[in-house]
Amino acid sequence: MATKDLTVVMAHGGWADGSSWARVITGLAAHGIRSVAAPLPLTDLADDVAALNRSIERAPGPVVLAAHAYAGAVIGLARPERVKALVYVNAFAPDEGETLTDLFFRAEPHPQAPTLAPDGDNLLWLPDDAFPKAFAHNATPDDLAVLAAAQRPLRFSCMTVPTVGPVLWKTIPTWYLVAEHDHMIVAATQRFMAERMNAEIRSHAVDHAPIVTAPGPVVDIIRDAVQSVAAG
Repeated sequence: MATKDLTVVMAHGGWADGSSWARVITGLAAHGIRSVAAPLPLTDLADDVAALNRSIERAPGPVVLAAHAYAGAVIGLARPERVKALVYVNAFAPDEGETLTDLFFRAEPHPQAPTLAPDGDNLLWLPDDAFPKAFAHNATPDDLAVLAAAQRPLRFSCMTVPTVGPVLWKTIPTWYLVAEHDHMIVAATQRFMAERMNAEIRSHAVDHAPIVTAPGPVVDIIRDAVQSVAAG
């Protein structure tokens, strides 16, 4: 199988949208790898899984799923028929019965991590100062301005609903990029999840948003997964 026969389907995290993968998309395209960014509504974990499955259905050929942050919970519940590999970019990887808050509070949160509370619609918004302090502290001023202005809220229940059903990382080859300087999901928690999955681990001195601030290592780990699948 050639890499051009596969499709990488990417799932964005909270407070972002598919455009957050822009530099990874163009980086993969430079290596002849097709990719699409699934539009997640961020309204409910089940809604997000359904949206991801629709994007998988539209993608030709075998699929490699890539997730950032919150979306790790989403790719773990995708329909498995054409999914050949999973790539977690400093992403949550809950087991059955776990919530994301279980994992987030497994270790002491980073001192720069924002304290969040749902609004009247049960939505979580990041304060503007959380983007330079915690979300993407290595970003340029222009990128920070766009991230803050274009943020999409995450419904609080996405963080508190238990994972139901078998998770794909138990049966599908998995890669994990550990963001050593992540101020949102501490590196120790990332390592715990990656090791529990028996993932191929790559560790980099990057912030919480390497898909924006350090796309090179993200492209590299996705290429590793794609090439492994292509090689059979």
